[in-house]
Amino acid sequence: MLKLVIAGLIILVLGVGAAFLITNIDFSVPTTSDKTAQSSASGQPSQTPSQYVDYYDGIITATAGQKVLFFYAPWCPQCRALETSIKAGTIPSGVTIIKTDYDSMQGLRQKYGVTIQTTLVKVNDDGDLVEKYVAYDEPTLQSVIDNLL
Repeated sequence: MLKLVIAGLIILVLGVGAAFLITNIDFSVPTTSDKTAQSSASGQPSQTPSQYVDYYDGIITATAGQKVLFFYAPWCPQCRALETSIKAGTIPSGVTIIKTDYDSMQGLRQKYGVTIQTTLVKVNDDGDLVEKYVAYDEPTLQSVIDNLL
C-alpha cells in the first residue's frame, strides 16, 4: 500500500511539473523583428510611426521621435500585464517603447533612479531623463499614455 501511495505521489509531482513547464513556455515572437529601427542607405535611422522593441546599446541615438525605456522583469506579473497591454494596444505615433531588462541593466537603473520594475523613463535624444512614471499599480498602455506621453 505504501509503495502505491509513493508511486501515486511521484506521478502527481511529475504531472504537475510537466503542466507547469508546458504553460510557461514562451511562444511569443521576438519584439525586435522587423519593427526595429534600421539604418537606411543614407546612414540615417528610419522611423516607424510607433514601435515596441528590445533595448540594445545605441538604440537611443538610433531612434527618432519620443523614446520611453520600459524596465521589464519576466518574473514580474505587472510587467507581463503591461507588456500584454502594449502589444495589444496602439502605441501613439512617433513613440518607441524600449523594453529594458530590469535585472541585467543595473547601470541604466542607477542612471535613471529606477528602483522598481514597471518603471517607464522618457528620455531625450541624448539619453537624458525627461520624465519618469511607475505603472506598477495600473499596468496598462493607457495609463502610460495618460501619465507619461
